[in-house]
Amino acid sequence: MQVRGVSAEHGAASPHEDAKEPAQPPREHEQELAPPDGAPAPPPPRTVVPRWVQLVLLPLSVLALYALAKAAGKVLVIFIVAALIALILNPAVAFIQRRRIPRGLAVLAVYIAFFLILTGIGLLLANPISNQVEAFSHSLPHLVAEANKTLLNLQRSLNRHGVHVHFIKQGETALETFKDKLVKASSTIVSHAGSVLSEAVSAGFDVILTFVLSVYMLLYGQRIGALIRRCMPDGDGTPADDYPTLVQHAVARYVGGQLLFSVVMGATTGLALYLVGVLGIFPDGRKYAIVFGVIYGIAELVPYVGPIIGALPAVIVALFTDPISALWVTLVFVGLQQLEGHIVAPQIFGHTLRINPLLVIFALLLGLQLHGIIGALIALPILAVLRETAVYLSRHLVLESWKRSDNPLL
Repeated sequence: MQVRGVSAEHGAASPHEDAKEPAQPPREHEQELAPPDGAPAPPPPRTVVPRWVQLVLLPLSVLALYALAKAAGKVLVIFIVAALIALILNPAVAFIQRRRIPRGLAVLAVYIAFFLILTGIGLLLANPISNQVEAFSHSLPHLVAEANKTLLNLQRSLNRHGVHVHFIKQGETALETFKDKLVKASSTIVSHAGSVLSEAVSAGFDVILTFVLSVYMLLYGQRIGALIRRCMPDGDGTPADDYPTLVQHAVARYVGGQLLFSVVMGATTGLALYLVGVLGIFPDGRKYAIVFGVIYGIAELVPYVGPIIGALPAVIVALFTDPISALWVTLVFVGLQQLEGHIVAPQIFGHTLRINPLLVIFALLLGLQLHGIIGALIALPILAVLRETAVYLSRHLVLESWKRSDNPLL
């Protein structure tokens, strides 16, 4: 009786009844661990970096990378430029590949489209630019004559006040001086033709090698991405936490911001010089506004020194016309650079790079010091990639604590 009472109390039943019994619900702690229906999966656990790795392996890795970068020199720069080109073009390749086109044909199509777009832009700009350049070449003798007249008047005015200077010598004009300088420069180029040709061949080889490497990087892009994923800590499986995707987006944001910045500054420069020309301050600014705007916009692609290089053509033309006009044109470019540095650049790059301006300036100066103009060109995209790397690792790595143990023997 007691056994039957216990069986009844605990719900004992025959094997046939057990087969019909529904499955038991999960335990209380299992219900807490399991995510509710429709909720996102919990993030993967962080990877703990042991103390011995922090103390030994990380410093040695930094030294090894520094030694490798120093030994590689120009080769490393070529690979970095090729990788940036591949990252820029990879979204277009992936878009075409989703149309069930083999990746090799997609890469070929993207490169053909890339060069066709560059050619089309050149053809669209060629006609107005060539017209303005031709007009400038026809106006050059008149500009030189006006410059000589201005210098002669200035020389006579200074001589009347007791300041004896000789801007223009007897029988010598600015055009003749320019011709003599050009002849001397030509002879210098001819004497160094061998070295110039060697440098040109080397630069051409570097450009070809860069594009060839970018083609191979695009062809094997999926394998390279898979290898990088294996080397980095695991993400949560979404594109927002996928390291190769984050790096590609960082480079794309930089390129988009840089192109937008160049277009805005080029258009602003052309409009400002056109208005200065309409007002009569710099008459040639109205005629050559498109040329000066395009030159300044292209020069803005080169960080740090680009604005100075882009302003030189307009200032030189203004000097031929009138020194006072050159002063006004210089002030216009100073104002444009203030607008660029305080309003346009922060608004555009603040939404793209998301990097402190001090770090941006440091990266530009460091790149310029290490590899010249090319170093300045690749400094910001490298900085953007390093930022994404640091943010990604901060989400998925945790350093083992260095707190002292309670055990006095440890």
